Amino acid sequence: MARLSDVVKVDSKGRITIPQAVREALGVEPGMLMALIADFDKREIIVSPIVTKPEAVYEFDLNLVDKPGSLAAVTGVLAKHKADIITSKCTSIARGEEASCTIIVDMSLSDVDADTIKRELEELEVVIQVRLRKFETRY
Repeated sequence: MARLSDVVKVDSKGRITIPQAVREALGVEPGMLMALIADFDKREIIVSPIVTKPEAVYEFDLNLVDKPGSLAAVTGVLAKHKADIITSKCTSIARGEEASCTIIVDMSLSDVDADTIKRELEELEVVIQVRLRKFETRY
């Protein structure tokens, strides 16, 4: 796995500049959408390029039973309907009891709508709760 790390400075408007080498390696271009997931507990931000139409991007925010196979069951439903995972962040809330996952997906090739996938996820025995949000451009 190729990696590149750098330290960047936040400007007075809260912006950072993505170094040129990173932009080139990831194909980031001006005007491109980026998915941002902030983990407040870990004080961490994940930023991923989105290479699809913004209207096809949705966020599934799930609470799951924290046990082997839970995440596989969720991703199985997404894969079955061709919902392409752009980025995801999963964390155990209470080891062996509950986990939290935020999954951002591209629905442009899916054979069903996001609400249908939400209902299927809610039927899984490992899913405690599902919240669905249409990803919107904010800036």
